[in-house]
Amino acid sequence: MCGNNMSVPLLADAVTVSGAERETAAVIFLHGLGDTGHSWADALSSIRLPYVKYICPHAPRIPVTLNMKMVMPSWFDLMGLTPDAPEDEAGIKKAAENIKAIIEHEMKNGIPPNRIILGGFSQGGALSLYTALTCQHQLAGIVALSCWLPLHKAFPQAANNGVNKDIAILQCHGEMDPMIPVRFGALTAEKLKSVVTPTKVQFKTYPGVMHSSCPQVSASGRREGTGLHGQGHC
Repeated sequence: MCGNNMSVPLLADAVTVSGAERETAAVIFLHGLGDTGHSWADALSSIRLPYVKYICPHAPRIPVTLNMKMVMPSWFDLMGLTPDAPEDEAGIKKAAENIKAIIEHEMKNGIPPNRIILGGFSQGGALSLYTALTCQHQLAGIVALSCWLPLHKAFPQAANNGVNKDIAILQCHGEMDPMIPVRFGALTAEKLKSVVTPTKVQFKTYPGVMHSSCPQVSASGRREGTGLHGQGHC
């Protein structure tokens, strides 16, 4: 059954990197504040697997409080980047529903949820964590780069009946990150261990890396992706 991209707003202009073979798995990757899906689609193209479809949607352009209300691509409003900063609860939940609509669309197109990885960088990584943990479908895994768990005080209660209690989470963080300090990443990893099976959470740090990705992070992400072996289970 083929779904209609127009019925899922974020898919209408998302950047998609198609598989070279029949697509039996998908990676949905969310960019950071002020970016677009293009930069991550280019990065993912270099490490792609032949049976995986990569989807990099663009965030809507909205005023961002943290940046003096400047209008820019942002999944939700940001008021601060500390564990106790106020949060845009309504915006986070709306954004998560929009990503879940992409998951539902891929399921209608024949890719089972346990063959779908959700990932992202910075604000996009934060949204990928929140979306996956509140999703009603059992997903394959999460790749969370240089990010945090939004609305963290709502967990573990907010997790959807523990559907993704055993989800694999790869969290990567640069040790020199000036935007989202590695300490915030470490606190997030500890929080995640109270939401999912603790041994399923991998928190990797990278010396000298700031608020960005690097070849080592890409290699880790590719290894996570190889968990989607051909036709097999994850």
